[in-house]
Amino acid sequence: MVTKGWLVDAILYLYALSLLFYFSDVAHANRKVKRVGTGLLSFVWVLQTVYLGLNVYSHRASWVFSGSETLFLFSWLLVTISLFMVRVFRIELLVFFINVFGFGVLALNFFSNPRVSPTLHNWNVNDELLFVHVSLAICSYAAFAVSAVLSGMYLFLHRKLKAKDWSPTMKRLPSLEKMDRYAYISVIIGAPLLLLALALGVVWIAIDGNRQLFLDPKVVNSLFVLAAYVFYLYQRRSLRIEGRKLAAWNLAAFVIVVINFIVTDLVSEFHDWIWMG
Repeated sequence: MVTKGWLVDAILYLYALSLLFYFSDVAHANRKVKRVGTGLLSFVWVLQTVYLGLNVYSHRASWVFSGSETLFLFSWLLVTISLFMVRVFRIELLVFFINVFGFGVLALNFFSNPRVSPTLHNWNVNDELLFVHVSLAICSYAAFAVSAVLSGMYLFLHRKLKAKDWSPTMKRLPSLEKMDRYAYISVIIGAPLLLLALALGVVWIAIDGNRQLFLDPKVVNSLFVLAAYVFYLYQRRSLRIEGRKLAAWNLAAFVIVVINFIVTDLVSEFHDWIWMG
């Protein structure tokens, strides 16, 4: 079995990046974004094929595969099928969800395999898994924070314009249209990051073996956060709701993020290690 190194990290991070582009295309159809996502996914397939080939070569005396290697082969097949579907059926939403599942399978394969060593030798595999999980979650929170600030500015400017209360501050703000669009883009970035962070959290719980952690307040509230922003995107894309109502919902969703980040950490068993010095 090939030891874990930059090849494995490249596969995971490029896979996650391709999913961000695919989600962006699903939320707001864009051929250029879709091509970038497909290109990254194709490169992931190439790296996976190389990794698989090296493992097959190491098993040249025996064709018996371990459970971990079987999971990797399964993930490789999911990427292969999704690339075929992109070419033939062009069902981007289905391709996205297939690859979210495939990403989770791949992460479970890498981080549960005792023969796969972390890139940093003073870490264990769980350290690296949690590092990636927390990094994705924090990046999603940052994107949601930017979106919330823009929505707050939108509501401020909207109220000022409606009341015809002109001030020098208003001239320094972007237009309502720009703030609404940028807030939407920030959510498009944050939502898939949080989804991937949750997928890795599920992998960590599966490796740890403590199924009760699925009912941990942090895990449950994170699902509410994701649901709130998915509903935001649904209102924007399907219900065609824009402007003040959508900005107000965005701020309400960010309140759930704040609760998730601060309050649930005080009672969470899953994330109590975050506060350890």
